[in-house]
Order: sequence, then structure tokens, then C-alpha cells
Amino acid sequence: MRDVEEVELVTSDDFDLKKIFECGQCFRWNENPDGSYTGVALGKAARVRRDGERLFITGTEDDVQNLWRGYFDLDRDYRVLRKSVCVDDYMRAASDFGAGIRILNQDRWETLCSFIISQCNNIPRIKSIVEALCRAFGDEVELEGRAYFTFPDASRLASLSEEDLAPIRCGYRAPYILSAARAVDSGALDLEALSKTDLATAKRALMALPGIGEKVASCVLLFSLRIGSAFPVDVWMKKALDQHYPGGFDPAVFGENAGLAQQYMFYYQRENP
Repeated sequence: MRDVEEVELVTSDDFDLKKIFECGQCFRWNENPDGSYTGVALGKAARVRRDGERLFITGTEDDVQNLWRGYFDLDRDYRVLRKSVCVDDYMRAASDFGAGIRILNQDRWETLCSFIISQCNNIPRIKSIVEALCRAFGDEVELEGRAYFTFPDASRLASLSEEDLAPIRCGYRAPYILSAARAVDSGALDLEALSKTDLATAKRALMALPGIGEKVASCVLLFSLRIGSAFPVDVWMKKALDQHYPGGFDPAVFGENAGLAQQYMFYYQRENP
């Protein structure tokens, strides 16, 4: 195994760590005093920092090129994508404000489980529950002398009981987590296969699970199944749509970039309430 080092990648100006990690799509990255972020994803821990158009990631060269490059979606030109959603003055303002957001390529099971936890929850508490779940049932990994914990596989959680989950304080969500874990572990829910279907088919399969509504399903579609036409609507999005499109709004106007448009709208509304 190669030694961990800080590896440099070149990015565009359409890359902002704070916006990426704090736009509601992930829960395991935390900001450090120097503006860098440390987190765990895809079974690896890393620290990430930005300096101009240069992105520095701690890890092996192989991990950075073959794992983190894809995770941060560095091979898509977000400047072009951002222009494609500028259908009116409001979207031009929202996309300009949100410039730098990227949709991460996250682990499918982790995303499903995390957004089940997110229901009727605020971000600090979501992060706290997810971290407790990882500490209790994940595997330990080390980065720069500190211990971190991976997200537990569905197979690890599938054998647990609601009582086993009591210490993580996830409340009424416990049976939903276990039901999803068992569905994924048994193959009854094949997330890889769903990523190759259409939005309606994948959403229907996810919503067949106990405790998964349209908002959670849409988040899973967008943030891990890479179905870009998914358009999650939460309380912030309802406010944005009511305020700027009182006559109604069809996200189909954005085509396969509807999910990215949603992220710009969500971030703009939340930061400028």
C-alpha cells in the first residue's frame, strides 16, 4: 500500500468545497479551521482543500485519480451545465449564486440510508445520527493519525434489530433503516440496476419501501443513482417555487439537468431566505 500524501488535481472555477459539502447532498464532511474539509466516503477518509484552481486531496495517487476524481465529478464541465439551466432571470441569479456546486457520485446504499435518516430532521442532527451509526457499525480507517469510520454495509445492518439501533437515537426511522438494509442485502432492491432505469421506474421501486416518500426517493435518485432529471422538493424548494413560480412550474424544462437546477434553487433560497 502506498503512503498517503497530498495529491493535486486541477479543477475549474466552478468548484466550491463549501457549497458542494453544505448544499444538503451529503452528511459526512466537516470543515476545518483552515477552510479544508475532512470526511469519509466510499470507504476512504480524506482531507480536501482548494487553492485557486488547484484541488489537493490526501490519499494515494491511485485513490485520487480512480476514486476521488469520479466522486467529485471532475470530468464534467459545470460551466456548460450551469448555462443550460438559465431559463429565466431567477435561474440566472440562482445559478450564478450557486456556481461551484457539483453533484457528488456517492455510494448508493449510504445515500439511501442517510436520506431515510434525514426525514423530519435538521442537518446537525442528521450528521450526528449518521456519525453514531458509522462509529457503532462501520470499520475504522485512519487518516493523518486520527481514526474515522466507514459507512456500514447494508449486510451489516440487515441482521440488526431496532434495539441494536437504539443507541444511535434515530427514533421512528429505525424500522425504515432495517427494512431498506434487508431489501438491499437480499437483492430485493437492486440499486445498481435501478441506476440504469428511468426516473419513474426507479422512484416507484424506492417508494415501495416502508418510510420512503417522494422527497427521499428523489434525493436518492439524484445524489447516488445519477438520474439527473430527479427534482427533490423540500420546505426550502416549496418556498422558492411558491415565490418565483406561483403559477406552477414543470422541472422538465431543465431536462436531464433538473437536479442540478434544483441544487442551485435550494442553495439560493436557503442562503437568502
